Amino acid sequence: MEASPKVALSPGDLLVELKGVSKQFPEVLAVDHVDFQLRRGEIHALLGENGAGKTTLMNILYGIFRPTSGTVFVKGNVASIHSPRDSIKLGIGMVHQHLKVVEPHTVVENIILGLKEPRYVLNLMDATQRVKALAEKYGLPVDPNSRIWQLSIGERQRVEILKVLYRDADILIMDEPTSVLTPQETKELFASLVKMKEEGKGIVFITHKMREVFELSDRVTVMRKGNVVATLDTKEAEEHTLARLMVGRDVLFQIERVAVKAGKDILAVDDVSALNDKGLQALKGVSIRIRGGEILGVAGVAGNGQKELTEAISGLRHTTSGHVTIDGIDVTNRSPKFIFEQKLAFVPEERMGLGAVPSLSVADNLALKSYRYPPYSRRSVVDRTFIQDKALGLVKEFDITTPAVTTPAKFLSGGNLQKVVLARELSGRAASEPPKVIVASYPTRGLDVGATEFVQKSLLKYRERGAAVLIVSEELDELLMLSDRIIVLFDGRIMGTLLRDQFNVEEIGLMMAGHKSAGGKGT
Repeated sequence: MEASPKVALSPGDLLVELKGVSKQFPEVLAVDHVDFQLRRGEIHALLGENGAGKTTLMNILYGIFRPTSGTVFVKGNVASIHSPRDSIKLGIGMVHQHLKVVEPHTVVENIILGLKEPRYVLNLMDATQRVKALAEKYGLPVDPNSRIWQLSIGERQRVEILKVLYRDADILIMDEPTSVLTPQETKELFASLVKMKEEGKGIVFITHKMREVFELSDRVTVMRKGNVVATLDTKEAEEHTLARLMVGRDVLFQIERVAVKAGKDILAVDDVSALNDKGLQALKGVSIRIRGGEILGVAGVAGNGQKELTEAISGLRHTTSGHVTIDGIDVTNRSPKFIFEQKLAFVPEERMGLGAVPSLSVADNLALKSYRYPPYSRRSVVDRTFIQDKALGLVKEFDITTPAVTTPAKFLSGGNLQKVVLARELSGRAASEPPKVIVASYPTRGLDVGATEFVQKSLLKYRERGAAVLIVSEELDELLMLSDRIIVLFDGRIMGTLLRDQFNVEEIGLMMAGHKSAGGKGT
């Protein structure tokens, strides 16, 4: 068949048009008769709750899924896309939320992997020079000769973007690209995307973060439950309107905190030191106290000891010195099982793998820590009926969207997976045993506004019930809203502690950069 002639495009012409596109999976209609357009020289935000169908829709455009119905047009022509190889030929590239890189290989090897040319003689020198030129042009610095395992998450993402640019894509799909980036890396990414847009490329930016929509995009399409509910020029949109379109109700951006009289010290961390995964000192004599009915926020740039602190408390990392006690019981270097039995709930940074087992069902993940205790089991025999019934109750209570409690966790959206982890941890072994201590590491990272509101309200609810809560977050606004006190970690040490009436963004920022607090109180 003769190839369709290329259509001459001027600014504003359509690069992509989806008409009536649907995708039916066995248990759910993920995309329902969606229309979507991407123009040349625009950044088009695709906004929606976790599980709204955003990624599924773009996976159809990229050839990972075949549409159940509907038509895809690319550059004015009907496109028959059966695989990513077909989409790449059409100038479409996708940077996935979970990066698709081969860790033992170098940057340049990852970028040229899968290319047919050169067919017989591989000239890595030429490829390296081209990668360097692209990196410099778009502000994506990365060493072409480094191996992927040596790179930060932000650098790995740059490799994925360079891979797309190396293939001369003029249609880019970015799936939740900032969910794993620091604020500085996010700023650098946005500058690169604006440069691509100015060249005439079209960019679909999948997100659930309202701030990013207004900062970056020209237009925004809002999806809810597999449907497009609105497409707007970003400059004409309002935050509350978009939030209501996303979740179907008004969203509280400022959650009310009830005054709670704090009780006795529940969690005590005394002069704790610990090593990181590379065997280097990550915690250097950290001491904190958290009382019942109190939230202690931990601020700081990622990689300054936050992970090691939460893991030392929860039993996942041995300390080299110091002590951890829960309600007077020494749990230093005890097993996670023993610490769980002291009524500690742990919401880890890594949801999939550490927080949940991908291949297990929602019901089994909800019972993962409690299956050995009554009433989940009797005389060492697991009560499957109770587990199913309990799961149904938790799915309703925590508003978890899942086709069934038998659905494997790997098929859930990020927000619903986080709710599964939260439901399991906060429910404890039985309703009569709520947690005494909650350690939540980046509990709203990657969540949409609706799921974020739910998680934040849940943490405040357990604070009101007398739990001692530790929250690690990179979202300073979140810490300022939820916390009774805030500590700042830098290079494994506490730079200072601020009480609620002392909260000051500038001072916290200075402490995050390594300056000791002059006026902060003790822990």
